[in-house]
Amino acid sequence: MPASALAPAWLSYPTDANALREPLWAAGVARNDDGEVAVQGIPVSELAREFGTPLFVLDEDDFRARARAFRDAYDEAFADLGGGVDVYYAGKAFLSVEVARWVTEEGLRLDTSSGGELAVARRAGVPAANLGLHGNNKSVAEIEAALTMGLGRIIVDSLDELERLGAIAERLDVTGRVMLRLTPGVHASTHEYIATAHEDQKFGLSMVDDGGGAPAERAVAAALAHPHLELLGIHAHIGSQIFDAAGFAVAAQKMLGFLARVRDEHGVELPELDLGGGYGIAYTEQDTPRPPAELAAAMAGVVRETLAEHGLAAPRLSIEPGRAIVGPAAFTLYEAGVRKTVQVDHADGTLPRRYVSVDGGMSDNARPVLYDADYTAVLASRVTDSDAIVSRVVGKHCESGDIVVRDVYLPEDVAAGDLLAVPATGAYCWALASNYNYLGRPAVVAVRDGRARVIIRRETEDDLLARDMG
Repeated sequence: MPASALAPAWLSYPTDANALREPLWAAGVARNDDGEVAVQGIPVSELAREFGTPLFVLDEDDFRARARAFRDAYDEAFADLGGGVDVYYAGKAFLSVEVARWVTEEGLRLDTSSGGELAVARRAGVPAANLGLHGNNKSVAEIEAALTMGLGRIIVDSLDELERLGAIAERLDVTGRVMLRLTPGVHASTHEYIATAHEDQKFGLSMVDDGGGAPAERAVAAALAHPHLELLGIHAHIGSQIFDAAGFAVAAQKMLGFLARVRDEHGVELPELDLGGGYGIAYTEQDTPRPPAELAAAMAGVVRETLAEHGLAAPRLSIEPGRAIVGPAAFTLYEAGVRKTVQVDHADGTLPRRYVSVDGGMSDNARPVLYDADYTAVLASRVTDSDAIVSRVVGKHCESGDIVVRDVYLPEDVAAGDLLAVPATGAYCWALASNYNYLGRPAVVAVRDGRARVIIRRETEDDLLARDMG
């Protein structure tokens, strides 16, 4: 029985273990003539020498191209509807001052989810009118900051928050521009903990009557009546890592139907509708993301039909891609350390599995332990004719669940000092990074026009000790 029997069914034996397979990598990533993975011509060995490992490597040109692709695709698909489209980059996926500037320069707006993300946007010089603030439990300080800055919109998650926001706006004598986040009851095919449109979860206002009318309907009435609130429209987010446009279509139908009911009850056609984000990317070869143009065309068709059905004027639409822009634009570079081979029980006996340890782990990528997320990896610093073997890439933390890549074919001769690259780590990896075991968070370097520069520096031991008052 071959060791490949340990691999999951979707993981095929590589005909060329040195290949970089689409669509897992940024456009600027390829192997050079020496067999090294390179980013816009810069070999990973050079990046490792200059910036150290673990290292997040972000192809700036690829990021910008993906941002433009969403902007252009939705502008074109909705051009005949007249309402227009705003693309908000979801900063929670990955945000830095530089990234916030790129987003603005490419004609996108920016969603934030905390006072800290707002501070990044402020330092980057993002116009307040182009900013949104999310969050199910915004603090008084965060709401005050958003109102004082004059944010373009604050997305309200509950009746409690609407009341708090109105009171603060009245105290500050300003007008808060708000959208109401609703739960349309659309279940995207995604992991339980990142499906966010069902009723039994913390986000959003229910559209189901709870005995006193639906909370969403009560929120509309309260927002319209408040002298210090301007109700822009409604918002929905149906989940994450979604490949099928059908979920977005059903959500659009439900939300437009709700806008029609608001018109009929209150005599007001709300001017904006946000259909959220959640567009999927490829983490492994089994993932098949759809291009923005295809998603936009499918969504525009449904919106067009539903507007006609209800006799509604087109609202200004907005979407919130984050992962789909930054996720594939980056990879993580690690240095391999110790190896070991274990014998794993199998129905027909035991089979070998290779463990390869790297100099990072769950402190720079928590998604495998949080969501059972799958990734892949390649030997990046050289090519080899060695046979591929079922391997598990693990981190250096004191946790048995500290797994970077659960199953991947790696060359049998991978050894200490080799560099491994894990693609599609731009989203929710650095953003979720921690100091577990007192490891410093990695640096992030951006590559543009064949030049690399640090956009977030590596944490040092002095950084780790700076807040310790002992």
